[in-house]
Amino acid sequence: MNHFKNRSFLKECDFTPRELQVLIDFAQHLKALKQAHVPHPYLQGKNIALLFEKTSTRTRSAFTVAATDLGAHPEFLGKNDIQFGQKESTADTAKVLGSMFDAIEYRGFAQTTVEALAANSGVPVWNGLTDEWHPTQMIADFLTLQEHFGQLKGLTLAYFGDGRSNMGNSLLVTAVMLGVNIHIGAPEALWPSQAVIQLAQGYAKQAGSQVLLTADAKQAAQGADAVYTDVWISMGEAVDPAERIQQLLPYQVNAELIAATGKDPLIMHCLPAYHDHDTVVGQQLGEQFGLAALEITDEVFTSPRSVVFEEAANRMPAIKAIMAATLGDPFLPDYLFD
Repeated sequence: MNHFKNRSFLKECDFTPRELQVLIDFAQHLKALKQAHVPHPYLQGKNIALLFEKTSTRTRSAFTVAATDLGAHPEFLGKNDIQFGQKESTADTAKVLGSMFDAIEYRGFAQTTVEALAANSGVPVWNGLTDEWHPTQMIADFLTLQEHFGQLKGLTLAYFGDGRSNMGNSLLVTAVMLGVNIHIGAPEALWPSQAVIQLAQGYAKQAGSQVLLTADAKQAAQGADAVYTDVWISMGEAVDPAERIQQLLPYQVNAELIAATGKDPLIMHCLPAYHDHDTVVGQQLGEQFGLAALEITDEVFTSPRSVVFEEAANRMPAIKAIMAATLGDPFLPDYLFD
């Protein structure tokens, strides 16, 4: 029996903690198959719509390559190809696409959009990122941690930055589901919503994980096996850069913060990162505010403990596992879910 068959993945808690762990293990297996050049065409003959309302490097690349490896045909539809409620409702679009495609990926703004696609298309829908959740990134991130530490339960992950972002929400909930302790270092105004905190605390109780939300960056860093950050201003977010930088500069991931862990932690970032002035935005903000880097210093970003590009590469097997499990018929024995 395939526990995942025909199910959508819109947010992490759509699956049980055990199912998330199975997906991570399956991603690790598919990664090994790819490295050994063993074909794994679980989706032979399937057609997949890739809907992108927001720009993308890693998500689009990962879905395209993963679909091709699995034997499926991916079709990219950008914001100029799909109406997203402008001239045709999302529900009507979903019905049309569901009649032609076997599954749909959506990357955009509103969580309600991806939920409407799932409710009306009749096919599996995968969230490639919304303003609230980033579930495909989570499978890649926790796969990366598992590869380095051998297991997840009992690890401590510290996240610094905007705790209300999709990454703050997703890391908080996914970590505790998988038995990982999570520390969020952020000003109280940028903590996740009470609803997300309560959701995480419920899972933490079940798994025996610990949740720490603190405005004290050094306290958040203490004991962390991995330190994670993300850009300070999310894509499309209307915010005063000066105000946000002032709020989050005490949470910059730098050598001093890493030392506060008392360990030699892995360094994680979902990218893109403003660790230098080699981007237009990084240079503009850096020069405007007199900073060599924003959320993470170049010294830390390029250090030997940085796994940011492993994480990026792991987006592909992670997304491949999600697609193969929910749309294909891989052999996933029942005992894995016990």
